[in-house]
Amino acid sequence: MTRDEREVLDEMKKAGVPRREFMKMMGGAGAGLVAAQTLMEEQTYAQAASLTGGATAAPAVGVPAVSVKFMVNGAEKTLTLDARVTLLDAMRRHLGLTGSKKGCDHGQCGACTMIVDGRRVLSCLTLAGQADGKKVTTIEGIATGEELHPMQAAFIECDGFQCGYCTPGQICSAVALLDEAQRGEASYVTEDLQNPPKQLSDDEVRERMSGNICRCAAYPQILKAIQKVHQGRPVAQDWGFAGPKHLAAMKEEARHAGV
Repeated sequence: MTRDEREVLDEMKKAGVPRREFMKMMGGAGAGLVAAQTLMEEQTYAQAASLTGGATAAPAVGVPAVSVKFMVNGAEKTLTLDARVTLLDAMRRHLGLTGSKKGCDHGQCGACTMIVDGRRVLSCLTLAGQADGKKVTTIEGIATGEELHPMQAAFIECDGFQCGYCTPGQICSAVALLDEAQRGEASYVTEDLQNPPKQLSDDEVRERMSGNICRCAAYPQILKAIQKVHQGRPVAQDWGFAGPKHLAAMKEEARHAGV
């Protein structure tokens, strides 16, 4: 019990209000606050009236609202949102685009990466209002109809994912990364800042993808997928458990064992 509550309790005792009644009153007030907060969240995160466009239900009473009009995966969308709604929640809760994942929700894992006007953004740290008038591309918009983007196809061919949770953010980040390289943007490991390389080394790719965490540790395969698209490298699967040296050792062991 806080000092203020103790003081109130003392005053109520003087007025003849029993401690038990005071605790009931405090409990009722707390429940009321929780109920009010829950109601506000439900109103704030109400689903869009239509997933194909149109404004959403009005935000909770007393909460500032913003109207956001943007191009999402090539389609024009208009939403009326609580001003605090992030781009990630706008996509997932209001437009039904659940491909982008909410991982850490602190901008540290990269699972929520989207492309806004050609640049990578962490959508969990980007307010939906900041995307007003811009082009937003989520993982759902990377492919062209039924035809996979080359980066998506490379991730599959190179086995660049395991659980797949981080994969949407990895692919969006990788696609934007190659565009950044073509624009001549430097990274932390770029040696010549005046002339950044447009053909990226493995170290450059690793550094530029360092904001996208893969807890399954599929980093070697992710690197191969990106370089396959970027430099047209042939895919050579050389994992420790299935590489040529490992297979040769297995055959040699089998030969000695008379198998």
